[in-house]
Amino acid sequence: MEVLVERGVGAIAIEPLAARLGATKGSFYHHFPNREALLRATLESWERSETAEVLRRLDAIPDPAERIRAVMAAAYADVEGGIRDAALLASAGEPLVRPVVERVTRRRLAYLTERYRDLGLAPERARHRARLIYAAYLGFFSEVRALGDVPGPSELSGYIEEMLGTVVPD
Repeated sequence: MEVLVERGVGAIAIEPLAARLGATKGSFYHHFPNREALLRATLESWERSETAEVLRRLDAIPDPAERIRAVMAAAYADVEGGIRDAALLASAGEPLVRPVVERVTRRRLAYLTERYRDLGLAPERARHRARLIYAAYLGFFSEVRALGDVPGPSELSGYIEEMLGTVVPD
């Protein structure tokens, strides 16, 4: 995943990865039959750990507005994860990446849409609000990735408060 984020899907190659990890090429083939299988496993792990498991944990929060605040606060606090999500979105044109990024995006948007529906927003308005909050997240980390400028805790906290104050009703 680090290589994918740093240099894109094209940089995923068995020999350089093995060298980077101090492993042999043979050890990769012991676990994965080919590059495609390695990439699929990496993307599926991301999908599971950064979407399915996160959303399941949020179900413990009864108030939908608090769920939205919690998911977004956690998403922004995980700077490395935000940069990774922006990088994966940038690689969504790749045939192996596209279906996973599409599933994750649809699931995250559906989750946010449902939380806004739980708050009483009409379906279309709830979809718009979900897209707005998710686009703000991806745009923020695309900018961080492009500029290499990770904001400090105070600046990040201020941004999160402003963004949430704008898109989550009290």
